[in-house]
Amino acid sequence: MIYATDYPGVEKLRERRNHTISIMSEAAAANGSPSPAPTPEVPATELAQLALEDEPKVSFADQFKAFSKFGDSKSDGKLITLSQSDKWMKQAKVIDKKITTTDTGIHFKKFKAMKISLSDYNKFLDDLAKTKKVELSEIKQKLAVCGAPGVVSVSAGKAAAAVDRLTDTSKYTGSHKERFDASGKGKGIAGRRNVVDGSGYVSGYQHKDTYDNAH
Repeated sequence: MIYATDYPGVEKLRERRNHTISIMSEAAAANGSPSPAPTPEVPATELAQLALEDEPKVSFADQFKAFSKFGDSKSDGKLITLSQSDKWMKQAKVIDKKITTTDTGIHFKKFKAMKISLSDYNKFLDDLAKTKKVELSEIKQKLAVCGAPGVVSVSAGKAAAAVDRLTDTSKYTGSHKERFDASGKGKGIAGRRNVVDGSGYVSGYQHKDTYDNAH
């Protein structure tokens, strides 16, 4: 069983709270004011929650374990393959125009193993960062915050652009185009059925009802 006091950061938060109370008491004594009444102890469960909010929710090591299991149900999360590493780096946007899968393959194969441990993976990243002249901390930060394996985030801007493109009636073709007028307003049932025009004019005639105005 994991107790609230076992969470990392709980003791640090408790010390920070006690230090703040001590400073307030000293300030009150210096001004001749009564010391502030002692505040009740914060429950350990609340401190644990605060600690979780203070600390990164997922660490680089956690991500290594998750991606080393990605696509391999038998993996214990201690060793990662080049394929799993490349998927991780692509999701984290580490692999781009500057760092390619050719680069990762060259550096990974220096270990002469199909799978490498977290310790060796750190060496792999360090070697890769130096060769490609990229900050190691930047690479590891991207890898830590890219989300769970297989989860690809879409920015609001890209999502909005996609919606705009798909709802632009001026780009519709075929029967879909007939459901909207030139302004983009839907025609209702007239746009979904072939409504018979009994006016006597041929289809497509553009000067309907203009004879009386011209004569």
